[in-house]
Formats: sequence, structure tokens, C-alpha cells
Amino acid sequence: MISEFIVNETDTLQRVLQIIDDSSGGVALLVDRTSGVLQRVITDGDIRRAFLKGDDSDSCLDCLPAHKPVVVHERENIDRVRSLMKEHSIVHIPVVNDAGLPVGLYRRDELEENVLLSPPHLGTDEMTYVTEAIETNWVAPVGPNLDRFEKEFAVRVGSKSAAAVSSGTAALHLSLILSGIKRGDRVACSSFTFVASVNPVMYQGGEPVFIDSEPDGWNMCPKALEMALLAGKNDGKPIKAVIAVNLYGQSARIEKISELCENFGAILIEDSAESLGATYRGQSSGTFGKFGIFSFNGNKIITTSGGGMLVSDDVEAIDRAKFLATQAREPAGFYQHKVVGYNYRLSNILAGIGRAQLSVLSERVESRRKIFDNYVSDLEGLGIEWMPELNEGYSTRWLSVGCLPPDTNLGVEAFLDHLLKRGIEARRVWKPMHLQPLFTDCSFFSHSVEDFSGSLFERGFCLPSGSSLSQNQQQRVIAEIRDYLS
Repeated sequence: MISEFIVNETDTLQRVLQIIDDSSGGVALLVDRTSGVLQRVITDGDIRRAFLKGDDSDSCLDCLPAHKPVVVHERENIDRVRSLMKEHSIVHIPVVNDAGLPVGLYRRDELEENVLLSPPHLGTDEMTYVTEAIETNWVAPVGPNLDRFEKEFAVRVGSKSAAAVSSGTAALHLSLILSGIKRGDRVACSSFTFVASVNPVMYQGGEPVFIDSEPDGWNMCPKALEMALLAGKNDGKPIKAVIAVNLYGQSARIEKISELCENFGAILIEDSAESLGATYRGQSSGTFGKFGIFSFNGNKIITTSGGGMLVSDDVEAIDRAKFLATQAREPAGFYQHKVVGYNYRLSNILAGIGRAQLSVLSERVESRRKIFDNYVSDLEGLGIEWMPELNEGYSTRWLSVGCLPPDTNLGVEAFLDHLLKRGIEARRVWKPMHLQPLFTDCSFFSHSVEDFSGSLFERGFCLPSGSSLSQNQQQRVIAEIRDYLS
């Protein structure tokens, strides 16, 4: 935050030197004590020169000579920032608002770094658990970290049991096996999602039936789902299960979807790979259906580098999942197998990373929500249509997602290319499954006459949203977007 760099004329040289050493910026910003207007930038070189001319560590900053700072306005073009740095041979430039108050700080090293979409955000406790696992030789997919991670995760989301596995896809595959899905069975799936939400249906030889999104939250449309369930009932091929994806950190309208599943005898599976930490009417995402699945891929809100979790209130089903995930080995004194099994269990080392990550989940959610709010407020007036949040829900804003204005002549590919050329990783939203060549023969039930998820794909984009994204990095992204769209 910019406040960590701010000092005034009553501060001492020693205090300012400490601020410069401790802060991420490498400078301090001297402001007028009364008005808050920026007066000058102070570097450690300025402090050393003050000492050389006889000032001591307790001298106040009014001993420094006046020096008009090089600044940029908060709406300034990034190219202008780079140009000023080169022109004045400086590596820091403060950002000021209309009143001359500092609101940000550009650093050359940050401008030269790529801004990633959603990189892993590790803390300090991960190494403790990993080291413990290595020192005690618990490095296989069994051990105390694994057991505790499952218990701690189940408590965190409010589920009776959990099984830690190698990926969210593995968790989803196991949920379909446990739901009895076999060749020829119909499974309704959100169309607006990543292919991993559907591939396990294909593993089982099932038939995906794709459901459009609704405008209110961009997740599975209950109206379209009801049409699909009725159609399946009427043609004698009922839908056996529903995979409702909780997209980009937000729960679907899950109560209505759950009610429809109960009425039509379909098993509800929540794909909450992107929504750990989200809630609907105060209840955790992933706990409304028979099964909930989560992902700990490197780009998710918490990560184990790769991994996933299957949760359910059916304790026997989760025990069965653990059995299937360890090659379905029977309890015998030798290797005996009666059913097909899988190598799906998470390792004890990675579970240690997961335990540390889970302990800071609330902080990660808070960071991502703030990043989204910053985009919305700082890009106001440009016509961007942001992904809405349901009144009943609480989104993690895993990714900050929006759509270009419908009346713009600027294509989303050109927009993303502009950001990419400036070292900013941004991506299009998921291409709906019903538009994928892999699924051309599958049924699709639309929200209305309009293919809503298809329209989102035409204009939608995802912006850098990682919880480790610095204020300076985000301001750089915002400045580039504002420059391009205005």
C-alpha cells in the first residue's frame, strides 16, 4: 500500500532510512504534513548525502534540500511512465491524483516483469509441513499430513468427510463412478466451463447434455436445466446426474438446481474447482450436492501444485473413493483386486502444502475480492460489463472477469493482444463446451432464444487476479486497459 512509503517533514532521517530498507518500494515519499501533497522522493542516497554534510540520524527531513519530484498522473499512459524513467534516469515514479496526493508508485523492475493471470501464492508455513514429511519419511500417498488435510478441509467447508486426490478431474471421475454413471447414461453439464468438467463423463462412456448459463450469475441456468430434465424424462433417457460448475469463484443458483435434481431423481455433483471459499446463503460451495469436488492446481485460490478434493456427507462413499483411488487393493496379505482401481491419491508432501494454504484461505479470498473491486472502480465509465454476483451468494472472485462493451468495434482478441505485448497475461473466458469440436453431437439447452454463454465467449476476458498481485502491478494493468479502451 502507498501508505507504507509516506513520510512528512517531522520524521527523522533514521526513521526514513528504516522505511526505505523495509518497504518493497526502495524509496520514501515526502508529503506536506497539512495538505498531503507530494513534495519529493527520498532515496537512501539522499540520506547518505545528508549524513556526509553533517546531519545526524535524529535530524528531521526539513534538513533535506527541496527537490521537485518527477511524477505521473493516475490516468497517465504507461508508455509515458517508461519514457520519463528513461529521460530522467530514474527507477521510481510516484503516481498522483488531481490534488497532487500520492496514490501509487511505479518501479522499473515491476514494469519490466510480466504480470501473470493467477500465479501460485505460497507463504512461510508450507516448508514446515514439507520438511516434516521428508524428515519423517512420509513421502508416499499416505501419512499424517494427508489425514489432517482431509479432516481440516472437511471442517472448513462443513462436510462430513473428504478424500484428497491427485486432481480435481480425478475427484470428479470418482464422483461419477460412485454415482453409478456408465456407458450411455446422460449427464447434464454446465456448458460454460473448462473441458475438465466434462472429460470424466467421457471416461465413463456417458453422454454429456450441455446447459446454458443464466445472465444473473453466468452459471448453470435452472430454466434450461429443467427443460433438459423434462426432455430426458419424456424420451425415455433420463438424466442420471447433473454436474453444476461454480464458475470463476461463484456458486451457481444451487438451491433451485438441487430441487430440480431431487424432483427428477438425478444425482447432483458440484464442480467447485474454482470456488473454494465461496458460499450460497451462508453455506460453502461444494456441499449442496451428493458430491463436491475442488481443485488445487497451481492457478487456483489455494494450491498444492496439483491436487484435488472430493467431499460428501456420505462417509461410506468417501471411504469407497479412497479405496478406488489406491488401485482398489483388497484387504489381503497379498495384492488382490476385484474391481478396476486408479492411482489417484494425493501425496503426503503435497498435503502438507495444502494444510498451510488452507490456513490462509480467507486472506486469499479477501485479496482477490479487493482486486476485483479495484478493477470495477478504477475502470468505471468504460462500459465494461463485469461478472455479476448473486444476491444470495458470496464469490471469491477467483478471477476478475468481464466483457467488452457490446457496441464496441474492438475485438477481444485485439484487446488481449494489446495487453500481452505489454507483458500482461490476460485470457478469454472459457469457450462453451457445446461449441467445442469434441462435442458437436451433444445436446444443448439454451437459456432463451439467445445462446448466452456463447455471447459471453465472444466478448469475455479474464484479468490478472492473483492474491499476490501488487497494487503497482494492478495499476499498470488498469492504466493499459484505460489507455486502450478510451
